[in-house]
Amino acid sequence: MIDYSRYQGRWVAILRDRVIADGETAVAAYRAAREIDPAEDFYIDFVEEQRGEKLPFASLLDRVRPFLEQQGRPVYLVGGTVRDALLGRTSHDLDFVVPREAIQLTFRVADAIGAPAYVLDKERDTGRIVLSAENMMMDFSRYRGPDLFADLADRDFTINALAIALTARTKGAIIDPTGGLADLDAGLLRLTQPDSLRRDPARAMRAVRLAKQLGYRLTPESEAAVAAAAPALSEISAERVRDELLKIMGLPAASEAVERMYELGLLAVVLPEVDALASVEQSEPHHEAVLPHTISVLRWLGRLERSLFSEEKAYDPALGAARSQLAPYLEALDDRQQRAVDGGLDGRLVLRLAALFHDTGKKDTMTYDDDEGRYRFFGHAEEGAELASRRLRKLSLSNDAARQVELIVAEHMRPLMLAKSLGVQPSRRAAYRYFKATGDSGLDVGLLSLADHLATYDGPGDSAKWEELLGLVAALFAYYFEQYEETVKPPALVNGRDLMEYLNMHPGPEIGRLLSLIEENQAAGQLNTREEALLFAQEAVNSA
Repeated sequence: MIDYSRYQGRWVAILRDRVIADGETAVAAYRAAREIDPAEDFYIDFVEEQRGEKLPFASLLDRVRPFLEQQGRPVYLVGGTVRDALLGRTSHDLDFVVPREAIQLTFRVADAIGAPAYVLDKERDTGRIVLSAENMMMDFSRYRGPDLFADLADRDFTINALAIALTARTKGAIIDPTGGLADLDAGLLRLTQPDSLRRDPARAMRAVRLAKQLGYRLTPESEAAVAAAAPALSEISAERVRDELLKIMGLPAASEAVERMYELGLLAVVLPEVDALASVEQSEPHHEAVLPHTISVLRWLGRLERSLFSEEKAYDPALGAARSQLAPYLEALDDRQQRAVDGGLDGRLVLRLAALFHDTGKKDTMTYDDDEGRYRFFGHAEEGAELASRRLRKLSLSNDAARQVELIVAEHMRPLMLAKSLGVQPSRRAAYRYFKATGDSGLDVGLLSLADHLATYDGPGDSAKWEELLGLVAALFAYYFEQYEETVKPPALVNGRDLMEYLNMHPGPEIGRLLSLIEENQAAGQLNTREEALLFAQEAVNSA
């Protein structure tokens, strides 16, 4: 056992259970130890004072610490795990670095705690343990270089280039060779090295995400470097770009992050279809060009989400009215927002992506009506759906996610058109046709239409039009949640074999047409029995 009493408040270099050097800083202790023994795997630790305030790490760390301490090697917590603890947040991820054999250590820890482990990156010797029930992950990586200090210097931003020894627990024990603590206190995002983005261009998108996530400012030098790195985003894998984009879209301030991506030139590389909207003007009632409008839709969608699905008070009367009208369905709508979508997405991300792409078709469908003096965009929803589908598949989103986004974009105008033609109370037939076209995504289309309206008018605008659209969406939702089997998807009264036998017909498209007609009239309340359905089919054939 090492007697640490005389080292309290100092940094020490430890090699095989003995202190070989000490210093007032981690760097000083490291350099002193390197002079004594340049080759050995000593590790740097801080001898904490007993009254030091403990950092809020996840309780999972207490479970694995005893096992890791028995491994006879240096183990450090690094990166966002440490940063979040310093900000008073408990991270759901624990990131560790070790000198070597990180994957082997990953599987030993996993066996010890009874959790599944995976090889994350064989070349970089990185493994991952996933604890699904606790929504936690642990990553173990080999140093990015010969030692811990080289590892930290190779990280993206100074506030992420922080480490703490496994045995330490207080702020005084933070290892900070790049000035991350000062930047953390100042609310600054600074690159660790001038060539940090050249070595990994994906960090340019991460810079935007972290700045908005933490409410920090990029230093002028870092901001210029992010803008200069934008073209290099086309050189990295689509999967990495996708992952960073999804993290950005999951932010509470996703609209601000997209706007920042545009300002720094990142959007033109990642989502050129969206970036191209900056030059597309539109007429009243819109008060913005198409790109600012798209960003406003994202912003209003976020406000609508918070109003509907959190305890946040809706100070905007329009949002309060939406919460009141949709109150009976909020729990079910929230469940839909949280549903898992293939590819690691959820329903909220799908809807936000649809909002981002909903007007991308306007650039290629734009015309100007000289007689009325206004811009027209006939067919922009269908064109936007195709653009969204192509881009999302290029970014390697799952087919399921891409199809859902495509459908929402293609149908996003439908509620507005229904409100104009039918008012606040659509018939059963109209509701059936709506959900026949949109499926379950009709719920997402309804929410997007509300955000689209609020962005168009920068609020509810004409109260009658807002109440009309809101009433229509609420009525459609009522059909879905309260009359699903009567109106949205009624159980079949007859099948194809019934029709062929009764009408003495052969299989073919006509049977499908008759079944669709029967289902629609059943949903409209005009057919209720098998006999009525068969007679209706006979009349449809006779009148054809």
